[in-house]
Amino acid sequence: MAQVEIYEVTVPPMDEHNQALVSNVHPPDWVNPEPVPRYNLVVIGAGTAGLVTAAGAAGLGAKVALIEKHLFGGDCLNVGCVPSKCLIRASRAYADVRDAHEFGVRVPEGVEVDFPAVMERMRRLRSRISHHDSAQRYQQLGVDVFLGEGRFNGRNTIEVGGKTLRFKKAVLTTGARAAAPPIPGLPQAGYLTNETVFSLTELPKRLAVIGAGPIGCELSQAFRRFGSEVSLLEVQSQILTREDQDAAQIVQRSFLRDGVNLVRDCKIRKVEKRMGDKLIQFDCDGECRDLLVDEILVGVGRAPNVQELNLEAAGVKYDERKGIQVNDYLQTSNPRIYAAGDICFPYKFTHTADALARIVIQNTLFLGRKKASALTIPWCTYTDPEIAHVGMYEKDALASGIPVDTFVRPLKEVDRAIFDGEEEGFVKIHVKKGTEKILGATIVARHAGEMISEVTLAMVVKAGLGTLASVIHPYPTQAEAIKQAGDAYNRTRLTPLVKNVFSRWLAWTG
Repeated sequence: MAQVEIYEVTVPPMDEHNQALVSNVHPPDWVNPEPVPRYNLVVIGAGTAGLVTAAGAAGLGAKVALIEKHLFGGDCLNVGCVPSKCLIRASRAYADVRDAHEFGVRVPEGVEVDFPAVMERMRRLRSRISHHDSAQRYQQLGVDVFLGEGRFNGRNTIEVGGKTLRFKKAVLTTGARAAAPPIPGLPQAGYLTNETVFSLTELPKRLAVIGAGPIGCELSQAFRRFGSEVSLLEVQSQILTREDQDAAQIVQRSFLRDGVNLVRDCKIRKVEKRMGDKLIQFDCDGECRDLLVDEILVGVGRAPNVQELNLEAAGVKYDERKGIQVNDYLQTSNPRIYAAGDICFPYKFTHTADALARIVIQNTLFLGRKKASALTIPWCTYTDPEIAHVGMYEKDALASGIPVDTFVRPLKEVDRAIFDGEEEGFVKIHVKKGTEKILGATIVARHAGEMISEVTLAMVVKAGLGTLASVIHPYPTQAEAIKQAGDAYNRTRLTPLVKNVFSRWLAWTG
């Protein structure tokens, strides 16, 4: 059978960095291998979940095929975690210079951000690390790499590039894509998503961001610091609606200090083009308002990539909105086929996709019975300050009928946070009432994402909050706030009765 040509992929702008990126994640001269008679595992989708599954299974000696129609590395490398964190780091550098006078450092007025240089740095660093996710690397790991669109043509066969792959087990890891709300005129006016915003080479003077979720909040703050006039539009009264209300309010105050025009409780009526600009008409506070911008960034929701897989031929049940239906073992309605990552799981994070892939490897190759529900999943929104969370919120526990005790340590009472000028934040830990069992925690701090893992580890190994108080933390660090929350819990154990008994003991032994 003749080799099917691999279609060319471009990532604008096609400078030297993006050319190097594409050469790694979708080589234009790639030749698909000849399939073996049957694979132990065929994986469709080379994002985080697919890459971890393929590499792990191949490393254990399984015969693995990995299919990708677009870019190896998926959202994380190409249009997600990697480029966004590069931009966020640049925006923090600007904020540090802007606020340097608070530390006695004199900086000349008129400091500006060179946006093209920021974006060039992002492209350079993304290209630099892309070899980790490259098609060539996975080929070297023993994986048969197929570039092209994979479609089921039976319950145990997949067609790609004119070739049929037979499998013992298969894994769907095609991820999700940016979704846009049904706003009249929005498609005609044009808009950016996380899949296109990182291709910008010029800073939009006026930017509207629709949706104050993690993506919308992170990029709103970054682009405002770069110099854009940013308006953040949110239908709810709180930004980051999933998060602890106290935590969201701290981030909101930071946005207002940065100069973000925050519009909450608003409903967008329509969008239209007007003389090269984009006009957003919305209702807020009982009146209709107009907002004129250069670009619109949509940061609302994700849609699973279930189209064009011909899942019906494989007997795999799915929902257009929720994705592939899986059980707790990540098994689909076809027992030969599993799924992992954003295509099937509500928590759409890179680290979750990694964890689910490890479950899939055990359950597909070793008849394992690992459960997704057993995972303890932390997450972080990389605003400044960051919000990191793990486990239950207090409202979740109460809704489940679990009484809680909450211990809060404000950063304004933590020495290192005071020295760093980063006093606005806290560590908040919930325990089951009357016990030290940790149910969940929220941390608000500039590097909250670096701090939450200590609490996550404690939950995984079932160490209580009192145990965290016994862990020696270097002084001074902001992570001491976790230890201090543990100290606060231990003090509650010193009831009047315990204090009285202890006093009597001291008197008797003294």
